[in-house]
Amino acid sequence: MQIRFISSILLVDAGSWNRLCPPDYPFVRYEFLCALETSDCTSARSGWQPHHLLVEADGCLIAAMPGYIKTHSYGEYVFDWAWADAYRRHGLEYYPKWINAVPFTPCYGARLLCAPEASLAELLAQIAHALNAECASQGLSGWHCLFPDGTMSEQLRTQGLMQRLGCQFHWVNQGYVGFEDFVASMSARKRKNILKERRQVREQGFVFAVKTGSQLDPADWETFYALYRTTYLKRSGHSGYLTEDFFRQLGASMSENLVLISASKSDDPQQRTIAASLFVRDSSTLYGRYWGCFEEYQFLHFETCYYQGIDYAIAQQLQRFDGGAQGEHKIARGFAPVLTYSNHWIAEPGFRAAIAQFVAQEAEGVVQYAAEASALLPFKSIDQNDKMAP
Repeated sequence: MQIRFISSILLVDAGSWNRLCPPDYPFVRYEFLCALETSDCTSARSGWQPHHLLVEADGCLIAAMPGYIKTHSYGEYVFDWAWADAYRRHGLEYYPKWINAVPFTPCYGARLLCAPEASLAELLAQIAHALNAECASQGLSGWHCLFPDGTMSEQLRTQGLMQRLGCQFHWVNQGYVGFEDFVASMSARKRKNILKERRQVREQGFVFAVKTGSQLDPADWETFYALYRTTYLKRSGHSGYLTEDFFRQLGASMSENLVLISASKSDDPQQRTIAASLFVRDSSTLYGRYWGCFEEYQFLHFETCYYQGIDYAIAQQLQRFDGGAQGEHKIARGFAPVLTYSNHWIAEPGFRAAIAQFVAQEAEGVVQYAAEASALLPFKSIDQNDKMAP
């Protein structure tokens, strides 16, 4: 068995890579990662230098980990700025580091792709050893696995990596037959608030269009990128992590996984798009990923990004709606807290011990926060034990 690193996913055959991917979970597919690279979203220039790990046996690819050498911590959604600052104050360099992650995508799922016949425990032990050596060889401060599923996170913990907890908010389909059925499970006051928000959006004259797959055309991507870019400029002062070419490539190579929900005014004869949300989906889950608007209207964001997504998930009988990172405002709208994981190996022994202590203390607060968030859910009755684990 041989472990090696490559500087571009283009150096791997797409079929060989995708053969290792789970049947669902689109973000580790060759097409998604390739679109990021060839549109210059992940490059040395952007601080996301591809450095993918491959495991081969008898000339065949048997496992892979999408990986990047990072020179900053932007776009990761697992925040380690304080760690980097502590390094700086002690005259050490935290960057570069290596991360096993899907860039700009805080959605938990597969991070080690492997053939069914491969032994996961054996693979992880050898991969961990190879990554420790790679950190020494490349002068990296450590390596990190962001948003693995709980099983892999535990396996990494047994290999000596710290386990860090986070909390997101996801909607779970309890067999609802429609949005009315969903809100009927809530207390009267919470139900009334949601229906009021939806009514006010309608009263402002908004109508919504849903496009999927081959319905999406070049004009849709031009408009959506303008929305995405405008919103990033207003909120962050930059045009966003992703380029128009990325969205166009995604539309060409993964259209069956894309759902675009657009908002326009009913009295506009040209039906100009004012806001839109782009979702990614698989057979069981809807992922809310990108949003943009040209003009701000009351509750338009909630309607376009959440309520329309719930409508779609119910209609398609999807089991889960991952609304993205953070967002306590999701609790009142029926999104339950879910614990997420990351794992970390720090090369410097002194900092390894200090960060491990921090992570352990932080975990206690995260668990308590998730329990408190569960108590705020709007439903008439809540089974707390079903809400917090992915």
